[in-house]
This record gives sequence, structure tokens and C-alpha cells, in this order.
Amino acid sequence: MKKDTNRPAAHPRVIIVGAGFGGLRVARGVRGAPLDVTVLDKHNYHTFIPLLYQVATAGLEPEAIAHPVRRIVTAPNVRFRLACVTGVDLENRLVHSDSGEFPYDYLVLAAGSVTNFFGLDSVARHAATLRELDEAETVRDRVLASFEAAAAEQDVDRKRALMTTVIVGGGPTGVELAGALAELHRHVLPRDFPELDVSKARILLLEASDRLLETMPERMQRKALEKLREMGVDVQLGTRVTDADEGGVTLEDGRRIDAGAVVWVAGMRASPLAQVLNIPLRAGGRVAVARSLNLPERPEVYVIGDMAHAGGPESAGYPMLAPVAIQQGVLVAANIMRQTESKKPRPFKYKDPGTMVTIGRASAVARVYGVPVSGFLAWVLWLTVHIVWLIGFRNRALVLVDWAWNYFTYERGVRLIRRRS
Repeated sequence: MKKDTNRPAAHPRVIIVGAGFGGLRVARGVRGAPLDVTVLDKHNYHTFIPLLYQVATAGLEPEAIAHPVRRIVTAPNVRFRLACVTGVDLENRLVHSDSGEFPYDYLVLAAGSVTNFFGLDSVARHAATLRELDEAETVRDRVLASFEAAAAEQDVDRKRALMTTVIVGGGPTGVELAGALAELHRHVLPRDFPELDVSKARILLLEASDRLLETMPERMQRKALEKLREMGVDVQLGTRVTDADEGGVTLEDGRRIDAGAVVWVAGMRASPLAQVLNIPLRAGGRVAVARSLNLPERPEVYVIGDMAHAGGPESAGYPMLAPVAIQQGVLVAANIMRQTESKKPRPFKYKDPGTMVTIGRASAVARVYGVPVSGFLAWVLWLTVHIVWLIGFRNRALVLVDWAWNYFTYERGVRLIRRRS
């Protein structure tokens, strides 16, 4: 396999695997530095993952939450290569990919995470997921196509099953998805499908534990549960899914739920790239790193974001959230610069800004720097933060226009079915 030799290595070579929040923050942090930086990713765009659920519920167009990587990494010393990384040779300092081999002096692994099915192969085969842009479109396709099928169905029980959506996982993604779907059911689908009694449509949110949003304060958990039930979402706690097929799911207690669409958002695990490093992994397939976020035996190799287990062997690791990856990316950029100057890398200290979860129209729960906030104020904070985080003026403009349109007209403009099962 050929090596990437398009440009001479006049400076130390830095390879960044992954154009997510963490990887891009590293690339930004070393702009203009005496380093030869290459960002590798299997997509040529950065996806704003926190808003995937809005694409899935016809609230936003896919291009509103995606931005070309080449427009982000524009410094003379930083370039992008479209490549799917298949392995890393730590001994010879080589990254293997379907686009060739990339030698490095410093390596940053920021490949993110994938859906965790917890060994349930049938769920992996039949349930929709929500980690990538095309997966969000798949969720939208399945929900809307199920209602189209229900409109043509004569059997009453089958019609009701087709208008049922099962969401598995009561974390932030599951709660936000359930709330957005409830708004879609209430304000949009009755106009689109006058031949259907959409009031009989069901949204089930199944959570294996005894609470939603387990990382948030108990008060916020209760408010989220109350709001979802007020919106008509059937929230079932202590409910574990053990099997799935094309027509629904089976629960641990033997109950069967027939559904037109099943969405699995019950957990994440580190990118499979972690497994090819041939080093011990922590829970969720995450790579154990030193306090400075590099490998203990390979100080030139950094692992950040969802792939990294930081905080020591007794720690549960930092949450798989964008603020963690962003802060780690900032530190790693600085640490690489320090290493080039023969200085010791600094340890990572996470400053928790809090968590925000929106629940439908003008309602959210949040913990902002330890302070619990709920209702309309939390929703405004959520809107502001997500607009600020979006990359690119055009993306911010598109999202603002779509959100304003949805808010004042109770309409969703992206009710497209791109692919039918």
C-alpha cells in the first residue's frame, strides 16, 4: 500500500483521525504552528450530532447540520484526506487506511463512538439508529413511510401498529426524539393524513433503568418524565428489550409491541478503531489514557472524546459529550506544541458546563454549571447554545430560519421519504 507523500515532512507530522468535535478542535489549535497536520475522516463533512434528532423528525434538512471539513481546516499547515482508517501500527508509527498509509510523529485518535447494541444481533439488524446523518434520514423515512402504509391499510390492528413508534433508550437523544415526534404527531401529521385518526398513533419510550436522563438531577428527571407524558408519550421505565424484527420488539417479560418503526438509542461504545490498537480497553471499548490524554507507553499517541477513558482505572470515565471532546481537543493541541518544545504535557481537567435536553416546543430541562433550569428559559438557553456551537454562518442561518418557521407555523418542511424499506 502506498504512503501519503504528496507533501514533504518539513515539520513534525500530526495525524488526526476523526473530524468530530474533538479532532477539529485539535486541528484548529495547531493552525499556523510549525507542524504538518493531516485530518482523516470517512466523510468529507462534520456532522453536528446533537441535532440529528431534528433531521430524523423532519425539523431540519441534513445540510443544515453538516459542514464541509475542507471549509473548516483552512490553515496552510492543515490538510484533509477522505479516508477510512483501518488500523494503526504503533511500532512503526503508521496509520493504515483505504487511501494509503500515513506516517506520523504525533497521532490523535478522535474517531468517536458507534451505537452499542449490547450483543442483541436482532436489534442491530432491524432497528434504526441515530449516530450519523444518513441514519437520521433513515429514521425519518421509516416513520413517514409507516404512516403512508397505515393510510392504505384496512385492518384496524395493523393500522394502529404501523402508527406506533418505539424508541429504546431514555437518555438525552431518546427524550429529545420522543418530544419532537410528539410535536410531529400533534401539529403536522393530522394535516398530512386526514384519512387517519392520528390521535390513535403511539410513541413509546422504553428505558431499562428506573429513570430518564440518569446523569441529571432528580428534579429534572421528574420534569422530563412529566412533560413527555403530558405530550402523550408512553414512557415505560424498567422495560428491557431483548429482541426485534421487522414488525416490532419483544420485551424481557415476554410482551410483544408491534410497531411501524423502532429506533435504538440505548447506548454508545467507542469506535471499533480502538480494538485494532491491541491494547487493553475499558468499559464500552474505550482506550485507557494517562491524565494528559496520551497512551502511557506511547506518549506521542493521544486518544480523546468518546474513544478515551480518562480519569484513572477506578473512574467511570468522562461522559460521551461534545463539551468533553472539545475541551480535550484544546488540551491536546497545546500538549503537542509543548512536546515539540521538549516540555511536559499538562493533565486534563474537565470543566462541566452542564447538560441541556429539549422536550418539544418551548420546553427543556438543563443543568447549567450546576444550576437546574427548566421550562421556557431552559429552552431559550438550549437554542442559544446550539446555534453558537454550529459551525458555519450558513448552517446557523438555515437552522434559525427553519426553527422560526416551525415555531410560528407549527409546520415541518422536510417531510421527505428518500428510501423505502
